[in-house]
Amino acid sequence: MDDEVKNLKVQTRRKEKIHKNKTNWNWIIQITVIAFTISFLFSFTSEMVIPNVNIVVGILLLTIFILLGVIFDMIGVAVTAADEKPFHSMNSRKVKGADIAVRFKKNADKVASFCNDVVGDICGVVSGSAGAIIALSLSNLLKADKFMITLFVTSIIAALTIGGKAIGKSYAMNKSNLILYQFAKIISYFYKVKK
Repeated sequence: MDDEVKNLKVQTRRKEKIHKNKTNWNWIIQITVIAFTISFLFSFTSEMVIPNVNIVVGILLLTIFILLGVIFDMIGVAVTAADEKPFHSMNSRKVKGADIAVRFKKNADKVASFCNDVVGDICGVVSGSAGAIIALSLSNLLKADKFMITLFVTSIIAALTIGGKAIGKSYAMNKSNLILYQFAKIISYFYKVKK
């Protein structure tokens, strides 16, 4: 038992050394620029559209931001939990999207970082600011206390986001291969893997 623990510690230290030596600054810069761009676009949409539409359309846009966050969080979990072997088999049979699924699985850390951290977190921030705009509109419409309406709206957003992500993570763990394949198949219509 002690030998197994020692071996595990030694393997962990080796992986840490390899990981430290392989810091990919290109990726870090790329993901930072991508995060800024997506955040800017989502925030711009939220700030420009929601105040100028009726409350129902604003709530619909807010719901879309929440769902995007939940869906991308699910994809990020699925990519890390999926098994690569079936996708190699599918790829050898030229199944559409299997080559992309293999590439995603080989770069699971980057895909999960993009899905969970970039899209998921940005959707959380944007849905919070969109919720504040909706709360202000609701309080004016209902002539109610702004503080209570804002508290209520932000609590609903947090509950839907956290509850949705909890359900999504559980589903993603159980259906990881299917989710990865479906996502890769959608992406395959827009992107081809270079051979």
